[in-house]
Amino acid sequence: KVTEVSDHTGHPEIMDGRVKTLHPKIHGGILARRGQDEDVMEDHNISAIDIVVVNLYPFANTVAKEDCSLEDAIENIDIGGPTMVRAAAKNHKDVTIVVNAKDYDRVISEMQNNNGSTTYKTRFDLAIAAYEHTAQYDGMIANYFGKMVPDYTEEAAEETKFPRTINMQFTKKQDMRYGENSHQDAAFYVENDLTEASVATAVQLQGKALSYNNIADTDAALECVKEFDVPACVIVKHANPCGVSIGDNILEAYDR
Repeated sequence: KVTEVSDHTGHPEIMDGRVKTLHPKIHGGILARRGQDEDVMEDHNISAIDIVVVNLYPFANTVAKEDCSLEDAIENIDIGGPTMVRAAAKNHKDVTIVVNAKDYDRVISEMQNNNGSTTYKTRFDLAIAAYEHTAQYDGMIANYFGKMVPDYTEEAAEETKFPRTINMQFTKKQDMRYGENSHQDAAFYVENDLTEASVATAVQLQGKALSYNNIADTDAALECVKEFDVPACVIVKHANPCGVSIGDNILEAYDR
């Protein structure tokens, strides 16, 4: 059964949809502490909400368009979505929050095998993912506006070379064998949504776990050969190219 938000709250969405879910019946249902807030819920006719699934407005896709105006960008800043996400993540003791479609099958399968419920372990893991998601979302918004000229105008379009802040998010790709020195622990983190070929997008096919120096050397070698538009080979030691050659094919470049 599908119920419109306005039917659930008894209040229509207003301001061209800017205000839809910002209502006590929504957030009270999400934030209610089971076993503690039932009297308040009964007094205000609030029903508990056990699972929240949110797809945020596509801010990144919107601002990536060449003809995106400031007004378009502003209207694609989600307010109600992140608010529900954060509320559900805060109350993960009782509420399941899902922000990524890749988790749908996992959650559905667990609910089917657990009498319609998810485990606390799953809810906690999804809550972390939710906060990571909203952090990245707000970071994109801050980066977009941070590039604007300092004097805000309705027609602001010019970008500054040096934004006020740079907000980036990195995800751990793998643990490394050791850091720069053998007694140091280390892990390899990569930016989200990488598209350019790099050591961060590479896949290790065989061999033991990589060390910091392996990553640094591989990165230096790859970035060096990417400077050429013909077959090239580079030998690297401690991130310094000590031999570079080109040829008609990779074998010839290697032999040289």
